[in-house]
Amino acid sequence: MQIQDLPYPDPGVPDARSGPRFLWWLFKNQLDGQLKALAWGMLHFLSVSALPFCVGVAIQAVVDRSGGRLALAGGLLALCCAGSALGDTFLHRAAVTNWITAAARVQQVLARKAAHLGSALTRRVAAGEVVAVSTGDVEKIGWFVEALSRFTAAAVTIVVVCVGLVVYQPALGVIVAVGLPVLALAVLPLLPRATRRADVQREKAGRATELASDTVAGLRVLRGIGGEELFLDRYRAASQEVRHAAVRSARMWSLISAIQVLLPGLLLITVVWYGVRLTGQGRVDVGELVAVYSSVMILTYPLRHFEEIAMAYSFSRPSARRAARVLSLERATDTGGTLTGGELPSGDLYDPATGLLAPAGRFTAVVCGDPDAAGRLAERLGGHPSEKSESVLLGGVPLDEVPLGIARAAVLVQDKDPVLLSGTLRELLDVPKSGAVAPEPALAAAQCEDVLAALVQGSVDAADPMDARITERGRSLSGGQRQRLALARSLVTDPEVLVLDEPTSAVDSHTEARIAQGVRDLRAGRTTVVFTSSPLLLDRADRVVLVHEGEVVAVGVHRDLLHSEPRYRAVVTREPDDDRDHHRDGDLPVAAAHGSALDDVMKELEEIEESA
Repeated sequence: MQIQDLPYPDPGVPDARSGPRFLWWLFKNQLDGQLKALAWGMLHFLSVSALPFCVGVAIQAVVDRSGGRLALAGGLLALCCAGSALGDTFLHRAAVTNWITAAARVQQVLARKAAHLGSALTRRVAAGEVVAVSTGDVEKIGWFVEALSRFTAAAVTIVVVCVGLVVYQPALGVIVAVGLPVLALAVLPLLPRATRRADVQREKAGRATELASDTVAGLRVLRGIGGEELFLDRYRAASQEVRHAAVRSARMWSLISAIQVLLPGLLLITVVWYGVRLTGQGRVDVGELVAVYSSVMILTYPLRHFEEIAMAYSFSRPSARRAARVLSLERATDTGGTLTGGELPSGDLYDPATGLLAPAGRFTAVVCGDPDAAGRLAERLGGHPSEKSESVLLGGVPLDEVPLGIARAAVLVQDKDPVLLSGTLRELLDVPKSGAVAPEPALAAAQCEDVLAALVQGSVDAADPMDARITERGRSLSGGQRQRLALARSLVTDPEVLVLDEPTSAVDSHTEARIAQGVRDLRAGRTTVVFTSSPLLLDRADRVVLVHEGEVVAVGVHRDLLHSEPRYRAVVTREPDDDRDHHRDGDLPVAAAHGSALDDVMKELEEIEESA
């Protein structure tokens, strides 16, 4: 795989049983790239390691006054330098390619998992942790994958050089062959402690990232209640904990680095001391001593890769563990789409768990006294249940058995807190769609005229509202403006079934009445389900369903249910619980008890209808 071929057509199915298994899965999927890097790395390291032998031959040729051997040594030196340069160039190219392609593969499988889980992801993993995994952790994982091939090449080179030294000069070669493994393994007792400190640092950094993400997301609210300094102090404390953890981790790694410098120096002193004695005894030539001395010096270069691979693994292991945790998450109900065929299902939408029925082509409003229960029901209708339950049926077809892409094209759920991505309005509305609804009528139905004017006013050189820019998560807009833009985006999509959870909770009543009529007109002939307790939306619905304690208890139209169903009336008119219990006991006639509230609601409806 080359960088220009990214993204992968299919990144594969990751082994998410543990962090090390995930790293091994990445390695196996990049075997070709790892072998290329290994080959170029061995060429580079062996060429560098052969230089001392060439220098030794050259020195001994000068001592022996042999011009032929001196010329041979010069040719070998030139060949080794060329091999070193060529190997280093292509090793760097192959290693960086491995790094980038590994990071891209991880990001692709993470993005695919996020798309697969949908809204269930942030319910089970903090948003800050997902951000940390898809950014910093991806780099750490890529670093380990990239360093692995260079480490392998360095290890093979050290073995080859040790064998060569033993053959070339046994007396000194044995010392080097015994000393080098000791140098390579000397830091192993320190690695567990260094790894633990690195894990603590990454955990604290992840918590600080989560805190920063939550603070930024709630900045508008924090400013409203004067809580900025409180959360700023919390973030300062969290960042200081990260700094202290990073310093403790760096101390351990600096100790490991010091050992990697100290021990090779001691080995070098030992070789020189013993080699001088052997040279004085005539058992070793000057050229051989120089060759062995130079080899020990050169071998400190590949030995550095033992420290790097230890550091890379220590930092990548917790990153891989977090990535594996996210990738191991599964949907509450997931059959993998056992039904074949690419046609979108159509027909009535039915939830067996509650008995909720949304007839095809009708505007159905659902009233639920518990907002959290309403949100869970809306997600279940879209095929995103938070817990295992009987599948929702669309046209008699279980939605869980429909391939996920087809199910999401058939049923679109807009939750009560939709997210707007940064970019232009044109890009925001550039979503998968049927093509039957253009952006202009969708924006008009969602009553976005003032939103468009605000976007143009806040954008430089944007005469066309479609080219106006939206800031990250639409933070420059009010809550009602964000709601209406999100509604327009959902209307442009034009799905077979559109499920809206409190789509107008942040707009005024007059705008809400116009939105209700606009959505009804634009969605004529399409199935629309709206979770709301607003009388303005309920009055426009073809069918109103009351869900109480997890089951449907009443079905009808808004005005009839107001008079006939006390539980419905209590939710819609916001009747206090004590009044509701008092009336349920029969102390007052129903009409007398609720006459005032009903009159107020009906009067408000009539006034808004007239103004609209």
